[in-house]
Amino acid sequence: MSKPGSSSSSPGWLSSIVDQWRHRLRRWRPKPQRVEEPRERLRVQTEIIRRAFDGAVSSAGADGGLTRDDADTAYLFRPDHLLVRADSIDAVADYLASRPDTYQGELERVAQPTEGLVLTRLPVRRDHGDPVLSTLDDLDRAFPRDAGGSPVASPDHIVYVTYPRMCPATEPEEPKSRRPWPPPATRAGRVPRSGQVRVAVVDTGLWTDAVGSPHSPWLTVGDVVADPSDVETVDSSAIHAYAGHGTFVAGVISCLAPGTRIEVEGVLVHGGAVYESEIVQQLQEAIDDDDRPQVISISAGTHTRGDFAPLGFELLGESNKLGAREDVLIVAAAGNDASDKPFWPAAFDWVVSVGSVDPDAGVSDFSNVGPWVDVYARGRDVVNAFPKGTYTCYEPPHVGEVRTFDGLARWSGTSFSTPVVTGLIAARMRETGQSAREAWRDVLAGATAASDPRGGAIRIVGPLT
Repeated sequence: MSKPGSSSSSPGWLSSIVDQWRHRLRRWRPKPQRVEEPRERLRVQTEIIRRAFDGAVSSAGADGGLTRDDADTAYLFRPDHLLVRADSIDAVADYLASRPDTYQGELERVAQPTEGLVLTRLPVRRDHGDPVLSTLDDLDRAFPRDAGGSPVASPDHIVYVTYPRMCPATEPEEPKSRRPWPPPATRAGRVPRSGQVRVAVVDTGLWTDAVGSPHSPWLTVGDVVADPSDVETVDSSAIHAYAGHGTFVAGVISCLAPGTRIEVEGVLVHGGAVYESEIVQQLQEAIDDDDRPQVISISAGTHTRGDFAPLGFELLGESNKLGAREDVLIVAAAGNDASDKPFWPAAFDWVVSVGSVDPDAGVSDFSNVGPWVDVYARGRDVVNAFPKGTYTCYEPPHVGEVRTFDGLARWSGTSFSTPVVTGLIAARMRETGQSAREAWRDVLAGATAASDPRGGAIRIVGPLT
């Protein structure tokens, strides 16, 4: 006779044994792999950057010191170099020279990427401190900041299109259809080059096979261009990490603003990364050009030491009065850390900062948020031009998975919500003849207000579905 509540087909002792084994199996069940995946992803991405820079990369943790494990990195920086304010360079050099027990040699001036900024190479430290981080700690004590002020010196941060999960938030995926998203707008007649809106895409370069291709006809010959040094070479049998990133971004802008002259700059060519001093110098050269871009789209950025504004970008903005100018506007990705910590250069008030929403208008789980994010656009499952060939995934959980592309890819990240906003601004400029900043104000005025559990009160522009 069975006990009340037990199965009539199973003896009580058997049920007890089954329950014990079930309990043991629950205890022995391995932890889900996704718990470790984000940390392993950071290790993989950092290693790609290290190799691209021949090891000339250091990583700092949230505690301000060097990291033992790349998965704990808060930001990356250039070893043995500092960015120093030009008006403080003599005082900094004298201070280091006054401490011969700690510093051997002199501060070397290497370059001036923008007005008011000096890239320096540090003297050798006699102690065991990191030449950059320990020296910055010394300078903080020697040159205390006013309330709200920025330091006299900062690391030469590494700016990247990825890390951690910056842009893109995913590896490229095979598209579900042959149609781009956002869909191409109708081209309203040819505009002479002298009247074209000019956009610069500061990115990984241009894969020129996509221009004029039947797979991406919206990338029009003559409209989407790159200097020979900015052309991206791709091995179709082994598409490299971050290949096609700049081409994809340019394609999104072309879909929304056909007829725009888009120049793709090959700046982030070291594993999708570049030193802050170098990207600042490139931006300064673009701003100084007689045929300067009216809108500059940057799907890259970095976190920083102490969350301070990066000195190179700060002085670029100050020296060029970018907060007040109507003729040059920078649009930048807010980043994919699912964080509210400022991500630079997007977090500057003179930059249009773009977060990502999903097709349902909710903030994407990867997107950064915060009061410094100006606007959101769809960055999930964007489809556009991508190199033809095979790509082998290198990030968990898809390590080793081979994907085949035939001119299009599906990609997610604030990398791709950024060109949506850039394209909307460029289209408005062409339609009205407005300046870049005037067009941005009108685009923002037409945004949809929404409330999000993570983002709070947000504003969304552009198509969602």
